[in-house]
Amino acid sequence: MSRARSKFEARDCAPAGDRPPREDGTVTTSNTRRAPAERSTLRSVAVPSEHGGWGLTLEPGLLGLLVAPGAAGVCLAVAAFVAFLARTPLKVVLVDRRRGRWLGRTRTAAGVAAGELAVLAGLIVVAFALANGRFWVPALVAGPLVLVQLGFEARSRGRRLIPELAGAVGVCSVAAMIALADGESGRLAAGIWMVLAARAVTSIPHVREMIARLHNRPVRATITLVADGVAITVAAAATLTDRGLVAGALAVAIVVAVQRLTARGPLPRPAVLGMRQMAMGLAVVVATAIGVLASTH
Repeated sequence: MSRARSKFEARDCAPAGDRPPREDGTVTTSNTRRAPAERSTLRSVAVPSEHGGWGLTLEPGLLGLLVAPGAAGVCLAVAAFVAFLARTPLKVVLVDRRRGRWLGRTRTAAGVAAGELAVLAGLIVVAFALANGRFWVPALVAGPLVLVQLGFEARSRGRRLIPELAGAVGVCSVAAMIALADGESGRLAAGIWMVLAARAVTSIPHVREMIARLHNRPVRATITLVADGVAITVAAAATLTDRGLVAGALAVAIVVAVQRLTARGPLPRPAVLGMRQMAMGLAVVVATAIGVLASTH
């Protein structure tokens, strides 16, 4: 009994870096105990937590490549995804700097952001070398929208409606950039940007309303109704830029109708809501691409 007690006392009182071996032969050190925490810190500053952001980021790249496949477009699509990943550690650095602190997680986030921004810069340089058109023009328009989102996130207010809409509409410009990089017309590039922007404008307020209802928070139905009207108007205006975008505009109208109908039914779990949004986003992309490709043949 005393020997058993002394064994546990020796283990408990031993220094963190020199614990006695356990019965299975393993040795617990400060490094092994820190590893899970370090992995958790890296994940928290490197992996985006916005589940809807993955789809909204991938859709413009996919549509752009379906309409205008090319090496420069691939670089731009990958660059958009890298930029989406870099936004998470960059947000951590901006928030911590604004609060006057520099923590261990801040250093980790700064290192991750620096690496991802370097990759982003390299992809853009390659895209410039391969592009056939002035793909950077949409970036000049989308830049202020992205800066609005970053400004809100630096103040820990990135989950509000305005920054979410601004960031989503800005990301949709990637489809236009890819089209221009492959030599497509400016009218088509503007049109596919408008279709995707319309899809984002109707979907983001809808998702926010559904999540608020799930958590029994007050809901302003007027916002979603106005957003739906704006989305339909923008999608209809897109058809004026290119007749091949009629299918995409109709797909946006169907998304609005489906969201209105499902909002009246039972509230889905967040996972179901996310999968439903990804499916509708993919449907808009496919319908738009089919309409554009059919009109050019």
